[in-house]
Amino acid sequence: MKRSLVNASSMKRPLAAAPFLILVLLVSTSTMLAQQATLFPFLRGALSARSAGLGGSTVAMKEDVSTTPINPSTLTTVPGRTVSATFIKHVLDINAGMAIYADHWDSVGSYAATITYMNYGSFDRTDAAGARLGTLGAADIVFALSFAREIDTLISWGVTLKYMNSTIDDLAASAIALDAGVLVQIPKSRLNIGLAILNLGTQLATYDGITDGLPLDVRLGVNHRLRGLPLMVNASLNHLADDVESFTDRFLNFSVGGEFYVGKYVQLRVGYDNSTRNQSGVNVSTQLTGVSGGIGVNLTSIDVDYALSTLGSSALLHRMSVAVAL
Repeated sequence: MKRSLVNASSMKRPLAAAPFLILVLLVSTSTMLAQQATLFPFLRGALSARSAGLGGSTVAMKEDVSTTPINPSTLTTVPGRTVSATFIKHVLDINAGMAIYADHWDSVGSYAATITYMNYGSFDRTDAAGARLGTLGAADIVFALSFAREIDTLISWGVTLKYMNSTIDDLAASAIALDAGVLVQIPKSRLNIGLAILNLGTQLATYDGITDGLPLDVRLGVNHRLRGLPLMVNASLNHLADDVESFTDRFLNFSVGGEFYVGKYVQLRVGYDNSTRNQSGVNVSTQLTGVSGGIGVNLTSIDVDYALSTLGSSALLHRMSVAVAL
């Protein structure tokens, strides 16, 4: 499935959507939580292989359905009906995955349905004396519906409504959240600008009666295709809603990535996420923490991507994604 350089939809959209989007963004920004989230933290790492290979810096990446969980407004640039699936081999016996189906409604907009899950494996169940009584499991799952629409051919907005459920043995917690995003395309400069506010919501059911915060995330990024060089560069500021000691510390949560085109069908990728490195501390064992790389093969109707991300000297995450144009 060739990733084209043109917008898949050129229909004009009514400007009536603009006030609604602005309202969503203002409300989201004004209600940023000054605390670190503890519920569903895996949402911040729910990236496709392409996004992970670029360090998660793809908030302004267009024409890729797997960018929807990072910025739903990019849906308007996805060329036609598409299905994407990602498998993530995490550390130990933790596994995760994501599946997305996207399509367009003529003169209405673009939509997508996404399922994301994480299985944490099995744990020993013991009594107060430490005697083993068997095993128990834990898992998270998220169901999401996204809608995006163009304001004009260069500006689009999108929203995602998510329902999340987390289980530990026979206990369960749930939450509902909203994502909102904007994508601005500047073709003459081969530049795209993206803004997204993710996981703005509230917990519906708790494990023990204590309500935890969601991993609220604000991202601002750019995507630029260089002239005369087969290289696309991405950069973004992430986690801008996190509680930090000073205002300037927010800019330490950045990520960058480059995608180098080898011929017509192969891309090589490298990325770096500074927030991942900061969370791990600075010592010899974390010298490569936050670094990622990957490769993509893009054919007429199918894309296959692989990425390797480092969380430390012995902690590696493997991702494989496949996208098919229907």
